[in-house]
Amino acid sequence: MNSEKIKTPGIYINEVSAFGNAIVPVATAVPAFIGYTPQASYEGKSYVNVPQKITSLDQFQAIYCYPDKDKQYNPEYYLIKQKSLPEQGDYMQVRADYYSIVPDPNTIYYLYNSIKLFYENGGGDAYIVSVGSYGAPSGKPMKPGSQIINPNVQLGDLKKGLALLKNEEEPTMYICPEATLLPVAANGTLMGEMLLQNAEMGTAISIFDIIGGRNPDPIMYTNDIETFRNNTGTNGLNFGTAYYPFIGTTIMQNTDIDYTNLFGGDTKQLEALLSPADAPNPNVSKILENLDALTVSQNQAALINSSKVYALMIKHILSDANMLPPSAGIAGVITVKDNEVGPWQAPANTSILGAASLPIRLSDSQQENLNVDAVSGKSINAIRFFNGLGILIWGARTLDGNSLDWRYLPVRRTVTFLEQSCKLATHAYVFEPNDANTWKGVIAMISSFLTGIWKEGGLQGASAADAFSIQCGLGSTMTPEDILEGFMKVTVKVAVVHPAEFIVLTFEQQMAKS
Repeated sequence: MNSEKIKTPGIYINEVSAFGNAIVPVATAVPAFIGYTPQASYEGKSYVNVPQKITSLDQFQAIYCYPDKDKQYNPEYYLIKQKSLPEQGDYMQVRADYYSIVPDPNTIYYLYNSIKLFYENGGGDAYIVSVGSYGAPSGKPMKPGSQIINPNVQLGDLKKGLALLKNEEEPTMYICPEATLLPVAANGTLMGEMLLQNAEMGTAISIFDIIGGRNPDPIMYTNDIETFRNNTGTNGLNFGTAYYPFIGTTIMQNTDIDYTNLFGGDTKQLEALLSPADAPNPNVSKILENLDALTVSQNQAALINSSKVYALMIKHILSDANMLPPSAGIAGVITVKDNEVGPWQAPANTSILGAASLPIRLSDSQQENLNVDAVSGKSINAIRFFNGLGILIWGARTLDGNSLDWRYLPVRRTVTFLEQSCKLATHAYVFEPNDANTWKGVIAMISSFLTGIWKEGGLQGASAADAFSIQCGLGSTMTPEDILEGFMKVTVKVAVVHPAEFIVLTFEQQMAKS
């Protein structure tokens, strides 16, 4: 209290702060999903190209799903008769003929099911950037065995949604599942811009999926990996991580696929397959001729009971529709790990809930070239099947695999967490006197915060002094010119925990002792 302001006799109380400011840890697992949604409107307000924070699947459905529709996502599939056994893609045999099962590429989207996968794996807060609703079907199937390219998914839309996140510092992960529906070159452009924005903002990483991971060739799948590495550029690699392959999930159930998803809704083509002239099925014909008499679900049940071919057809299509990019599931796993331990816990050696199959089962030798690449250094994290354990995430590397500083995903995320937490806390010292008292306050605040992180296991060292060091002062981090120009510089060194990626056990025999 300034004694010069006291003019009246009496007793005055002067309260002095005994404790310095504290650092409040920032959230570490807040993904931002960019893509197409069934709709984007709530209470008359449009949410297209509006970054909107949600906290649950119910909230997502309230804003981005149709309230009066049971089915929000309707992929369309065709069965194309082949002259011989198809070499690529899914197929089924109907009597003596083979039929490839292929979608109308204009109807394939991933975001809706990816959000469901995220919340099934323990997801919490998230941002949604809807860049539009679904486009019109093409009315024709794609070429069997080819990669899905949806012309309705536009690079410009996704780039616009990405740019909107420049004003949002809370998201810590960028995820764009539908990027794999772009042509290869456009996909590479988008990934490059995501990494560049990550590096400039320093607040988030990008989780990438790989084109070709949906239906990989068992031998030539390495071409897809090489294409991915060639298209990610060289900027901001330590802010990116990639997972391979896609995962077969259980997100969509039997009620989500029915005869309306076949042949563009043309039941005549379906009837020709289920009840041909040379092998008629009167029950199927009767059901298809009187579809208006019952509900879709009742007709669906009747068709399944009347035709084994139809039941098998729905099983194949459901399996194909459930093949999803893994990025959203990874984000859910990261959320759980962060809540249980912290960002320094590697999101690996754990399962993805809802993952039931893999389109390719990688071996140790096959993963070698994914995990370590001598030329580009871009590591790819494998999702693998292990007998007795199931499907596990088997990698925790960034794309900067040759860097000793930023090779591991938990290291990158821990440092980002520490940086952003300290950055927000030091806002209180902007315009404070740049003197020893302020420097001591900053050092004490950061030291208290890092001591807490060390006790939680986020930093390594036998003592707090071994785990981190902080410097701030004239002659150590600042020059007299810095002070005159208004710069207060703080140097923080941390010993971040690295994951034990390779565990080597050495055994040797010794002589028996009496």
